[in-house]
Amino acid sequence: MGTLINGGAVVAGGVIGHFAGKLFKPEQQDALNKTCGVSVLFIAIAGAMQGMMNIDEGKLVSGKSMLVVLCLAIGTVIGELIGIEKGFERFGEWLKRKTGNSRDKEFVNAFVTASLTVCIGAMAIVGAIQDGINGDFSTLAVKSVLDFIIIMVMTSTLGKGSAFSAIPIVIFEGSVTLLARLISPVMTDLAIAYLSLIGSILIFCVGVNLVWGKTLRVANMLPAVLLAVGAAYLPWSF
Repeated sequence: MGTLINGGAVVAGGVIGHFAGKLFKPEQQDALNKTCGVSVLFIAIAGAMQGMMNIDEGKLVSGKSMLVVLCLAIGTVIGELIGIEKGFERFGEWLKRKTGNSRDKEFVNAFVTASLTVCIGAMAIVGAIQDGINGDFSTLAVKSVLDFIIIMVMTSTLGKGSAFSAIPIVIFEGSVTLLARLISPVMTDLAIAYLSLIGSILIFCVGVNLVWGKTLRVANMLPAVLLAVGAAYLPWSF
């Protein structure tokens, strides 16, 4: 149920954003797109700081720098070798043709950017596991509200390709829900904390692309999330 609600919220946000976008002039759309990017940046910063900062003897100290560097560096190398970004783009091109949007030059960029924004993060995995084991879709319901707003803004500025991010959301969250009993033992509190930290940094990278144009191949950085989960099982802490 949580996956269906989340997918439906993205579609609804896309539909409303598509018609709302026609009300704005190009320069207004650009301003709104950058504003969305700034919002994504601060949401990501908050998540990353929550994972890296803690209070020790009344002082604010940072940590997990080595975790961030290793996961991002190794994960990006793996992603570049596999070519994850190109896979996303090929799927986006296929969607563009099949949906009759061949003339939309921004379709693929909108699809990839929106998909990464709404799929990366601990809420998607934790919420899907809760839904699969206990039938509790409250976390995904909250995420659906956030995704609705994000996709509505993205569709109004980037284009209708953003609305098709509902497809990877349904595939990803649906798969996690179905495999929840197998995944749940792996997702310890520490693994979720590491995943949330690295996921927040990847979302920050999405925000960078929204504000300054596509400068980072964020999809190629996705293996960093899996490495973060694996790091939780190493014999030393970060």
